[in-house]
Amino acid sequence: MVADAQIFTAAQMRAAEQALFDAGTSVSDLMETAAGGAAEWIRRVAAGRAVTVLCGPGNNGGDGYVIARRLREAGNAVTVVAPLDPATDAAKEAQRRWGGAVSTSGGVEGDVFVDCLFGSGLARPLVAEHALLLRDLAARHRFKVAVDLPSGVASDSGAVLNERLPAFDLTLALGAWKYAHWNLPGRKLMGQLRCVPIGIAPVAGAAQLVARPRCTLPATDSHKYRRGLLGIVTGAMPGASLLAAASAQHAGAGYVKLFAREADPRTPPDVVTDTAPLAEALADPRLAAVLIGPGLGRDDAAQASLKAALRQAPALVLDADALMLLAPSMLARDLPILATPHDGELETLCRSFGIIAEGRRERALALARVSGMVVLAKGPDSVVAGPDGRLALAPPATSWLSVAGTGDVLAGIAASRMATGADPFTAACEALWLHGEAARRAGAAFTPSQLAERVPEALAACL
Repeated sequence: MVADAQIFTAAQMRAAEQALFDAGTSVSDLMETAAGGAAEWIRRVAAGRAVTVLCGPGNNGGDGYVIARRLREAGNAVTVVAPLDPATDAAKEAQRRWGGAVSTSGGVEGDVFVDCLFGSGLARPLVAEHALLLRDLAARHRFKVAVDLPSGVASDSGAVLNERLPAFDLTLALGAWKYAHWNLPGRKLMGQLRCVPIGIAPVAGAAQLVARPRCTLPATDSHKYRRGLLGIVTGAMPGASLLAAASAQHAGAGYVKLFAREADPRTPPDVVTDTAPLAEALADPRLAAVLIGPGLGRDDAAQASLKAALRQAPALVLDADALMLLAPSMLARDLPILATPHDGELETLCRSFGIIAEGRRERALALARVSGMVVLAKGPDSVVAGPDGRLALAPPATSWLSVAGTGDVLAGIAASRMATGADPFTAACEALWLHGEAARRAGAAFTPSQLAERVPEALAACL
């Protein structure tokens, strides 16, 4: 499994909760379960210190009253601040069970601040007085916890709806992840992320969070071709192809070949260069997958190479220059294709394929649907979109990845996983996780070559 833990839209979350209500769970009982789980996290964080809980008028505010009551029962000093009276029956009941004093204004100081003002249903900016109250209370506390989502962050997009919202140390997702937990810019405000289970059933069609792959050792009777022969088409700038080859060799494929017009003296001795005409090299029946794009160039020769790969490759990863040259008319053959665009390449592809969409996620989904390719739209919050509507979101990786050449490493990993037999969607998810883990192990200010050297350690963590 390479994708785990579903990610819900606000509408999907409401439907999942409604299924629990239809099965006999009351709103108040579900609130006790969700807020009780959150309270246990906060109790551990507070470690006996004073807690201030900001409650809104809806059920997120009701969660806050339950949290306050549970913390008081655990021995914490608790102050509740609520600028508005409860507006739902469950929130009214939660306030009644709290039974303590409720302040309507700020100025409260303490050790731990808990934001339960508004949750995943918020779709508009906070009114000025609520935004000021939120900022004031956050500034007066050393440790800050958001319940479900920080107030002022849009659940379905991660958009920050107000200026100068406070940053939190911990965000506790209730029941399931929301898109905002993994999408910028909202994700930057959330600190550590934890999910509190409440018994939600899986929802068909929901997005998934990319998780650690479950890889296996090569079979005892494996040989280089059985493990997967990967061809990497070189071009005008072969250095990028060499980076991709280095990472591909470390990501599981048994044999990595460069398909080049001529040998490059920089090529390591453990990488084979095939200088036969490309059509001849691509005709090898043992070939499992092909990567084309890193360092390819955009001249007539590059376009001819891309067309040959699209005609003959058994499975294909398209990256970099190949994406800039790709036209809809070139996709005339049914074969597994993974495209790995960054935002600029994704915009170019959307123009080429006549797609009008905003945002990396929506563009990737639209491109996958129209083209039939799996699309790994890479960036600080990468997504994988399938032609069938599947969507996976990558957890955050180190920002040290923002250096030239790391995309070539990612393409090499993905192509290697496809050469081992993974389908494009699975290969993309595996590559994202391995890429991020290799970067974590590489430390600070690494080079692309150093990143590639860490891929075996990331792969070993999946065995």
